Amino acid sequence: MSTELSHGRGTTGPAVRGLVHAAHAGPALAVTVLSGLLATAQGLDAGTTLLVVAAVLAGQLSVGWSNDLVDVGRDRRAGRADKPLATGEASLGVVRGACVAAVVACVVLSLALGLLPGLIHLGCVASAWAYNLGLKSTAWSWAPYAASFGGLTAVVSYADDAAPPWWWPVGAALLGVGAHLLNVLPDLDADAATGVRGLPHRLGPRWIAPVAAAVLVAATAVVLAGASVPPVPAGVAAVVTLALALVVVRGSGRRPFLAAIAIALLDATLLVVAR
Repeated sequence: MSTELSHGRGTTGPAVRGLVHAAHAGPALAVTVLSGLLATAQGLDAGTTLLVVAAVLAGQLSVGWSNDLVDVGRDRRAGRADKPLATGEASLGVVRGACVAAVVACVVLSLALGLLPGLIHLGCVASAWAYNLGLKSTAWSWAPYAASFGGLTAVVSYADDAAPPWWWPVGAALLGVGAHLLNVLPDLDADAATGVRGLPHRLGPRWIAPVAAAVLVAATAVVLAGASVPPVPAGVAAVVTLALALVVVRGSGRRPFLAAIAIALLDATLLVVAR
């Protein structure tokens, strides 16, 4: 018995790591944190803010796990060493069960926000699932990101019984498209091996960063045009954004990618602080 218990303790850590890895923890955490910051900027009370964060986290976990579940066959054929279901680091049954639990939690937590914000959030999650189920291999791969990021601002606003200002969903939608382009960039070769041909793949590695920069600069412009940002901070944000965009277009090595990420972070910050 002691040997079995010891073996159980030894495998628990890797199993949990595999489950977390299969959830795409980095992007899931980033979107969850953004939702919490948007809720704070909206002035939601602590209880509602916590509910928004919990609902978004549950939705993001379901999206991440469903992504790896849908792709497990292709990932195995491509020999993806970074995919825990393909390598056996995570159990198919465990991930499937976790995904179902996350969907149930997402539905319950979303509707607890109220019917309208709840349905909008479930629509955002459904949009992300549509990406996993096939849209990511089409020229419309950007659309779920635009819909889900833009819709997230409406979830937060309507949780406070208020419509979002026009620039909030528009700026967030552009941020989502830019994030999609940048997120795919490191996986181009692996995606090509598994037949994924979304918008970034059709653009090609040469154009992904410049197009992402243009979209993210547009997001900055939308936020600055719609928000009541004082002239000096607005001018600084515009200059920094354009300087980073120049690095994206003219830089070498990893500098364009890092500069585009910096623009995305600036846009996310503006969405929150310029509310």
